[in-house]
Amino acid sequence: MARLKKLEAQRLNAPDKQISLTDPDARSMKTRGTGIVGYNVQTAVDTKHHLIVAHEVTNNGSDRQHLANMAKQAKSVIATEELTAVADRGYYRGEDILDCDKANITTYLPKPQTSGNQAKGQYGRNDFRYIAADDEYECPAGQRLVRHGSVQDKGRTLHRYWVSVCRQCPLKAKCTSGKERRMSRWEYEEVLDAAQKRLDQNPDMMRIRRTTVEHPFGTLKGWMGSTHFLTKTLDRVSTEMSLLVLAYNMKRMMNIIGTKSLIEAIGV
Repeated sequence: MARLKKLEAQRLNAPDKQISLTDPDARSMKTRGTGIVGYNVQTAVDTKHHLIVAHEVTNNGSDRQHLANMAKQAKSVIATEELTAVADRGYYRGEDILDCDKANITTYLPKPQTSGNQAKGQYGRNDFRYIAADDEYECPAGQRLVRHGSVQDKGRTLHRYWVSVCRQCPLKAKCTSGKERRMSRWEYEEVLDAAQKRLDQNPDMMRIRRTTVEHPFGTLKGWMGSTHFLTKTLDRVSTEMSLLVLAYNMKRMMNIIGTKSLIEAIGV
């Protein structure tokens, strides 16, 4: 118990409130159904040949802040002016989508459905239509929610909208349990609206993502076996992953253009 109390004190003093006795750099990863202490491998894979264009090993347990980083790395490696990036909902973050937009990277990814109102059986955000010309929201009852000001939330500017007639509305029980239903809109929300519209018009993008990025991951995990990484600490694991990616890409190129052509291309 004395030892555990010392470990608890160390954990609480750690910046992220985590310590690993096996590998000091390993951290808890967000996985489906179970927790795993390890590393988060990020990859950017091209859709035509399934080559790994860019990769990075992190000990951040979430994918949330890696979309722009990986997309920019891929764009730089390919040396192109434009790029299309497809990701799953775990990468959805407004700031990253905006960052990609500024870098001339077109994004396709679904928005997570995290509305507390929908969970309670009430109208969700999607039930309110934004009217850009008037900078207002129209609710399911046909009322207009007008802007009443802006607030700062975690470094983001959010505009606030509501209408004062909610108490008399026959649909209030389906909308909100408060005095009135309020809507918040990020100052760059139009970028997110455009991303959602693109995805709605191209629903097959998610199928393309599954058949692209899962291919190399499945192959690499098959090579690595049940133990996955054999090394410890972030720098060593990054080196191990780089060697695996190099081997994977070389084998892919052998299958695509042949060993002789690959040797000639390398210039050995």
